[in-house]
Amino acid sequence: MTVTLYTAALVVPVTAPPIPDGAVAVKGGRILHVGDRRWVAATLAERGLAFEERQWRGVLTPGLVNAHTHLQYSHMGEVGQGRYQGFPDWAKAFNPVYERGSDWRKAAADGATQLLAAGTTAAADVVTDPAAASALHDAGLHGIAYWEVMDWTNDAWMLRGRAEVEAALDALPATPGTGLSPHAPYSLEIVPLLDIPDIVRERGSRIHIHLGEHAIEQELEHTHPDPWHGKGVGSLRELRDAGYGTSATEYVDHLGVLGPDCHIAHGVYLSASDRAILRARGSAVALCPRSNDIIGLGEPPVAAYLEEGSFISVGTDSLASSPSLDLLGDVAALFEIARRQGYHRADLAERLLAAATLGGARAMGLHLGRDRTGYLAVGARADLALFDVPVTTPGAAIDELVRHGEGRAAATIVGGKALYAREDAW
Repeated sequence: MTVTLYTAALVVPVTAPPIPDGAVAVKGGRILHVGDRRWVAATLAERGLAFEERQWRGVLTPGLVNAHTHLQYSHMGEVGQGRYQGFPDWAKAFNPVYERGSDWRKAAADGATQLLAAGTTAAADVVTDPAAASALHDAGLHGIAYWEVMDWTNDAWMLRGRAEVEAALDALPATPGTGLSPHAPYSLEIVPLLDIPDIVRERGSRIHIHLGEHAIEQELEHTHPDPWHGKGVGSLRELRDAGYGTSATEYVDHLGVLGPDCHIAHGVYLSASDRAILRARGSAVALCPRSNDIIGLGEPPVAAYLEEGSFISVGTDSLASSPSLDLLGDVAALFEIARRQGYHRADLAERLLAAATLGGARAMGLHLGRDRTGYLAVGARADLALFDVPVTTPGAAIDELVRHGEGRAAATIVGGKALYAREDAW
């Protein structure tokens, strides 16, 4: 197998310091060496390995990891162009357009193409219709397709829901990965939320849930001093009707949903105690600030997540609630939010770039093992992204990429193959 040497004015491994005039050697879809360009070239020569060099004038990073999206909604931009007063208001606009139907396979494929053009190499794709289920696989992307589960009552679930969901999960393409996405604590009653973690964990799969996106999920003042556990409550709404102010995070935690094999989307309406629960369970949050803004939600507590050491990742959500599928647009929004919320440390840009790469991989369990991704290291998958960002100093280049990187991807390499490249990429 031939060796390709990707060189750039700045290489950002994420798990190691940035490397000016750096290089990444790729062989057989995996990273062979990472380091200073002259050192990597000399090392290859010492090993008797001929190589083809591809030079880039800007920044080379791990491929971006979009930790929350719905690719099948990529033809629903008419909804995403509106402005709303909260999740229920947005849902009123979304539902009739969704019910009108679409060529979900083509929409998801178009969305996957947009991910590649933005430097994304892996994604958490939430799937509602079977026709869209193979989008990641067909595009050559890594990540996980999550079958979405919603609107099941306890009785209907026990009668036929579990069997239908298990069949849907087992019908998903085996590659790149599969999981279940219980939609939200308020859209499923308690029995499905109890069963879904077991269904997933029996198969060694993953869970992804919307949490903290609806105001009903916030912790409220209790009218009952005693715990709700064992009171025969059948749903989050029954919990509220009974006068319990328990947060949705505590609620799903008690049901066994959270854990290191689960990551959540949005995390807007999470208190300090809710965020502590996520950290204790090893669950990451995928922050989607541009979607939150269009829907009319509050800002996610970005500064608190950073200060507290929470596992964070970044998602675009869908074109039904976001202006683009370019993850760096959301990274830039997170930078501005964090500064407004009082996070003034010099490491902000570096941490947000890590969230958009390693953080997304960690959220889906893709950061470990033979097929690890999200960072540049020997033996990892050769998932790379090149960005047209000028390099003066490493810090300035990373800051520019994080704050103004949207639309500046020049090439996207997945498993050693260039699946997107501008004409001037090399």
